[in-house]
Amino acid sequence: QMEITACAGMAFEAADRDLNAAYAQARDQMRQIDSGLPANQQGAEIALRDGQRAWISFRDNTCAAEGFQMRGGSGEQMLVLGCMARLTEARAEDLWVLAAGMEG
Repeated sequence: QMEITACAGMAFEAADRDLNAAYAQARDQMRQIDSGLPANQQGAEIALRDGQRAWISFRDNTCAAEGFQMRGGSGEQMLVLGCMARLTEARAEDLWVLAAGMEG
């Protein structure tokens, strides 16, 4: 059980590193979009930031809920970390697509 939990923890850490890299690239892309727009039409970077903050809250609450299936048991943390890794990997993928922009 502990080994599986440690594995889930490492998967989440790897996904989180990927997420941070993807977010930085997406933020650069949004800044570039903003710089090409008149001041009154800008807001790409702020929208990305606000969306990411909302997503973090969504992920953390969603995964806490999954953990309740084994509330207080030795498997609770494994469920939460597995969920965190899974959702973080999916979000990172979406951000990489956003970072790539409309070319292609």
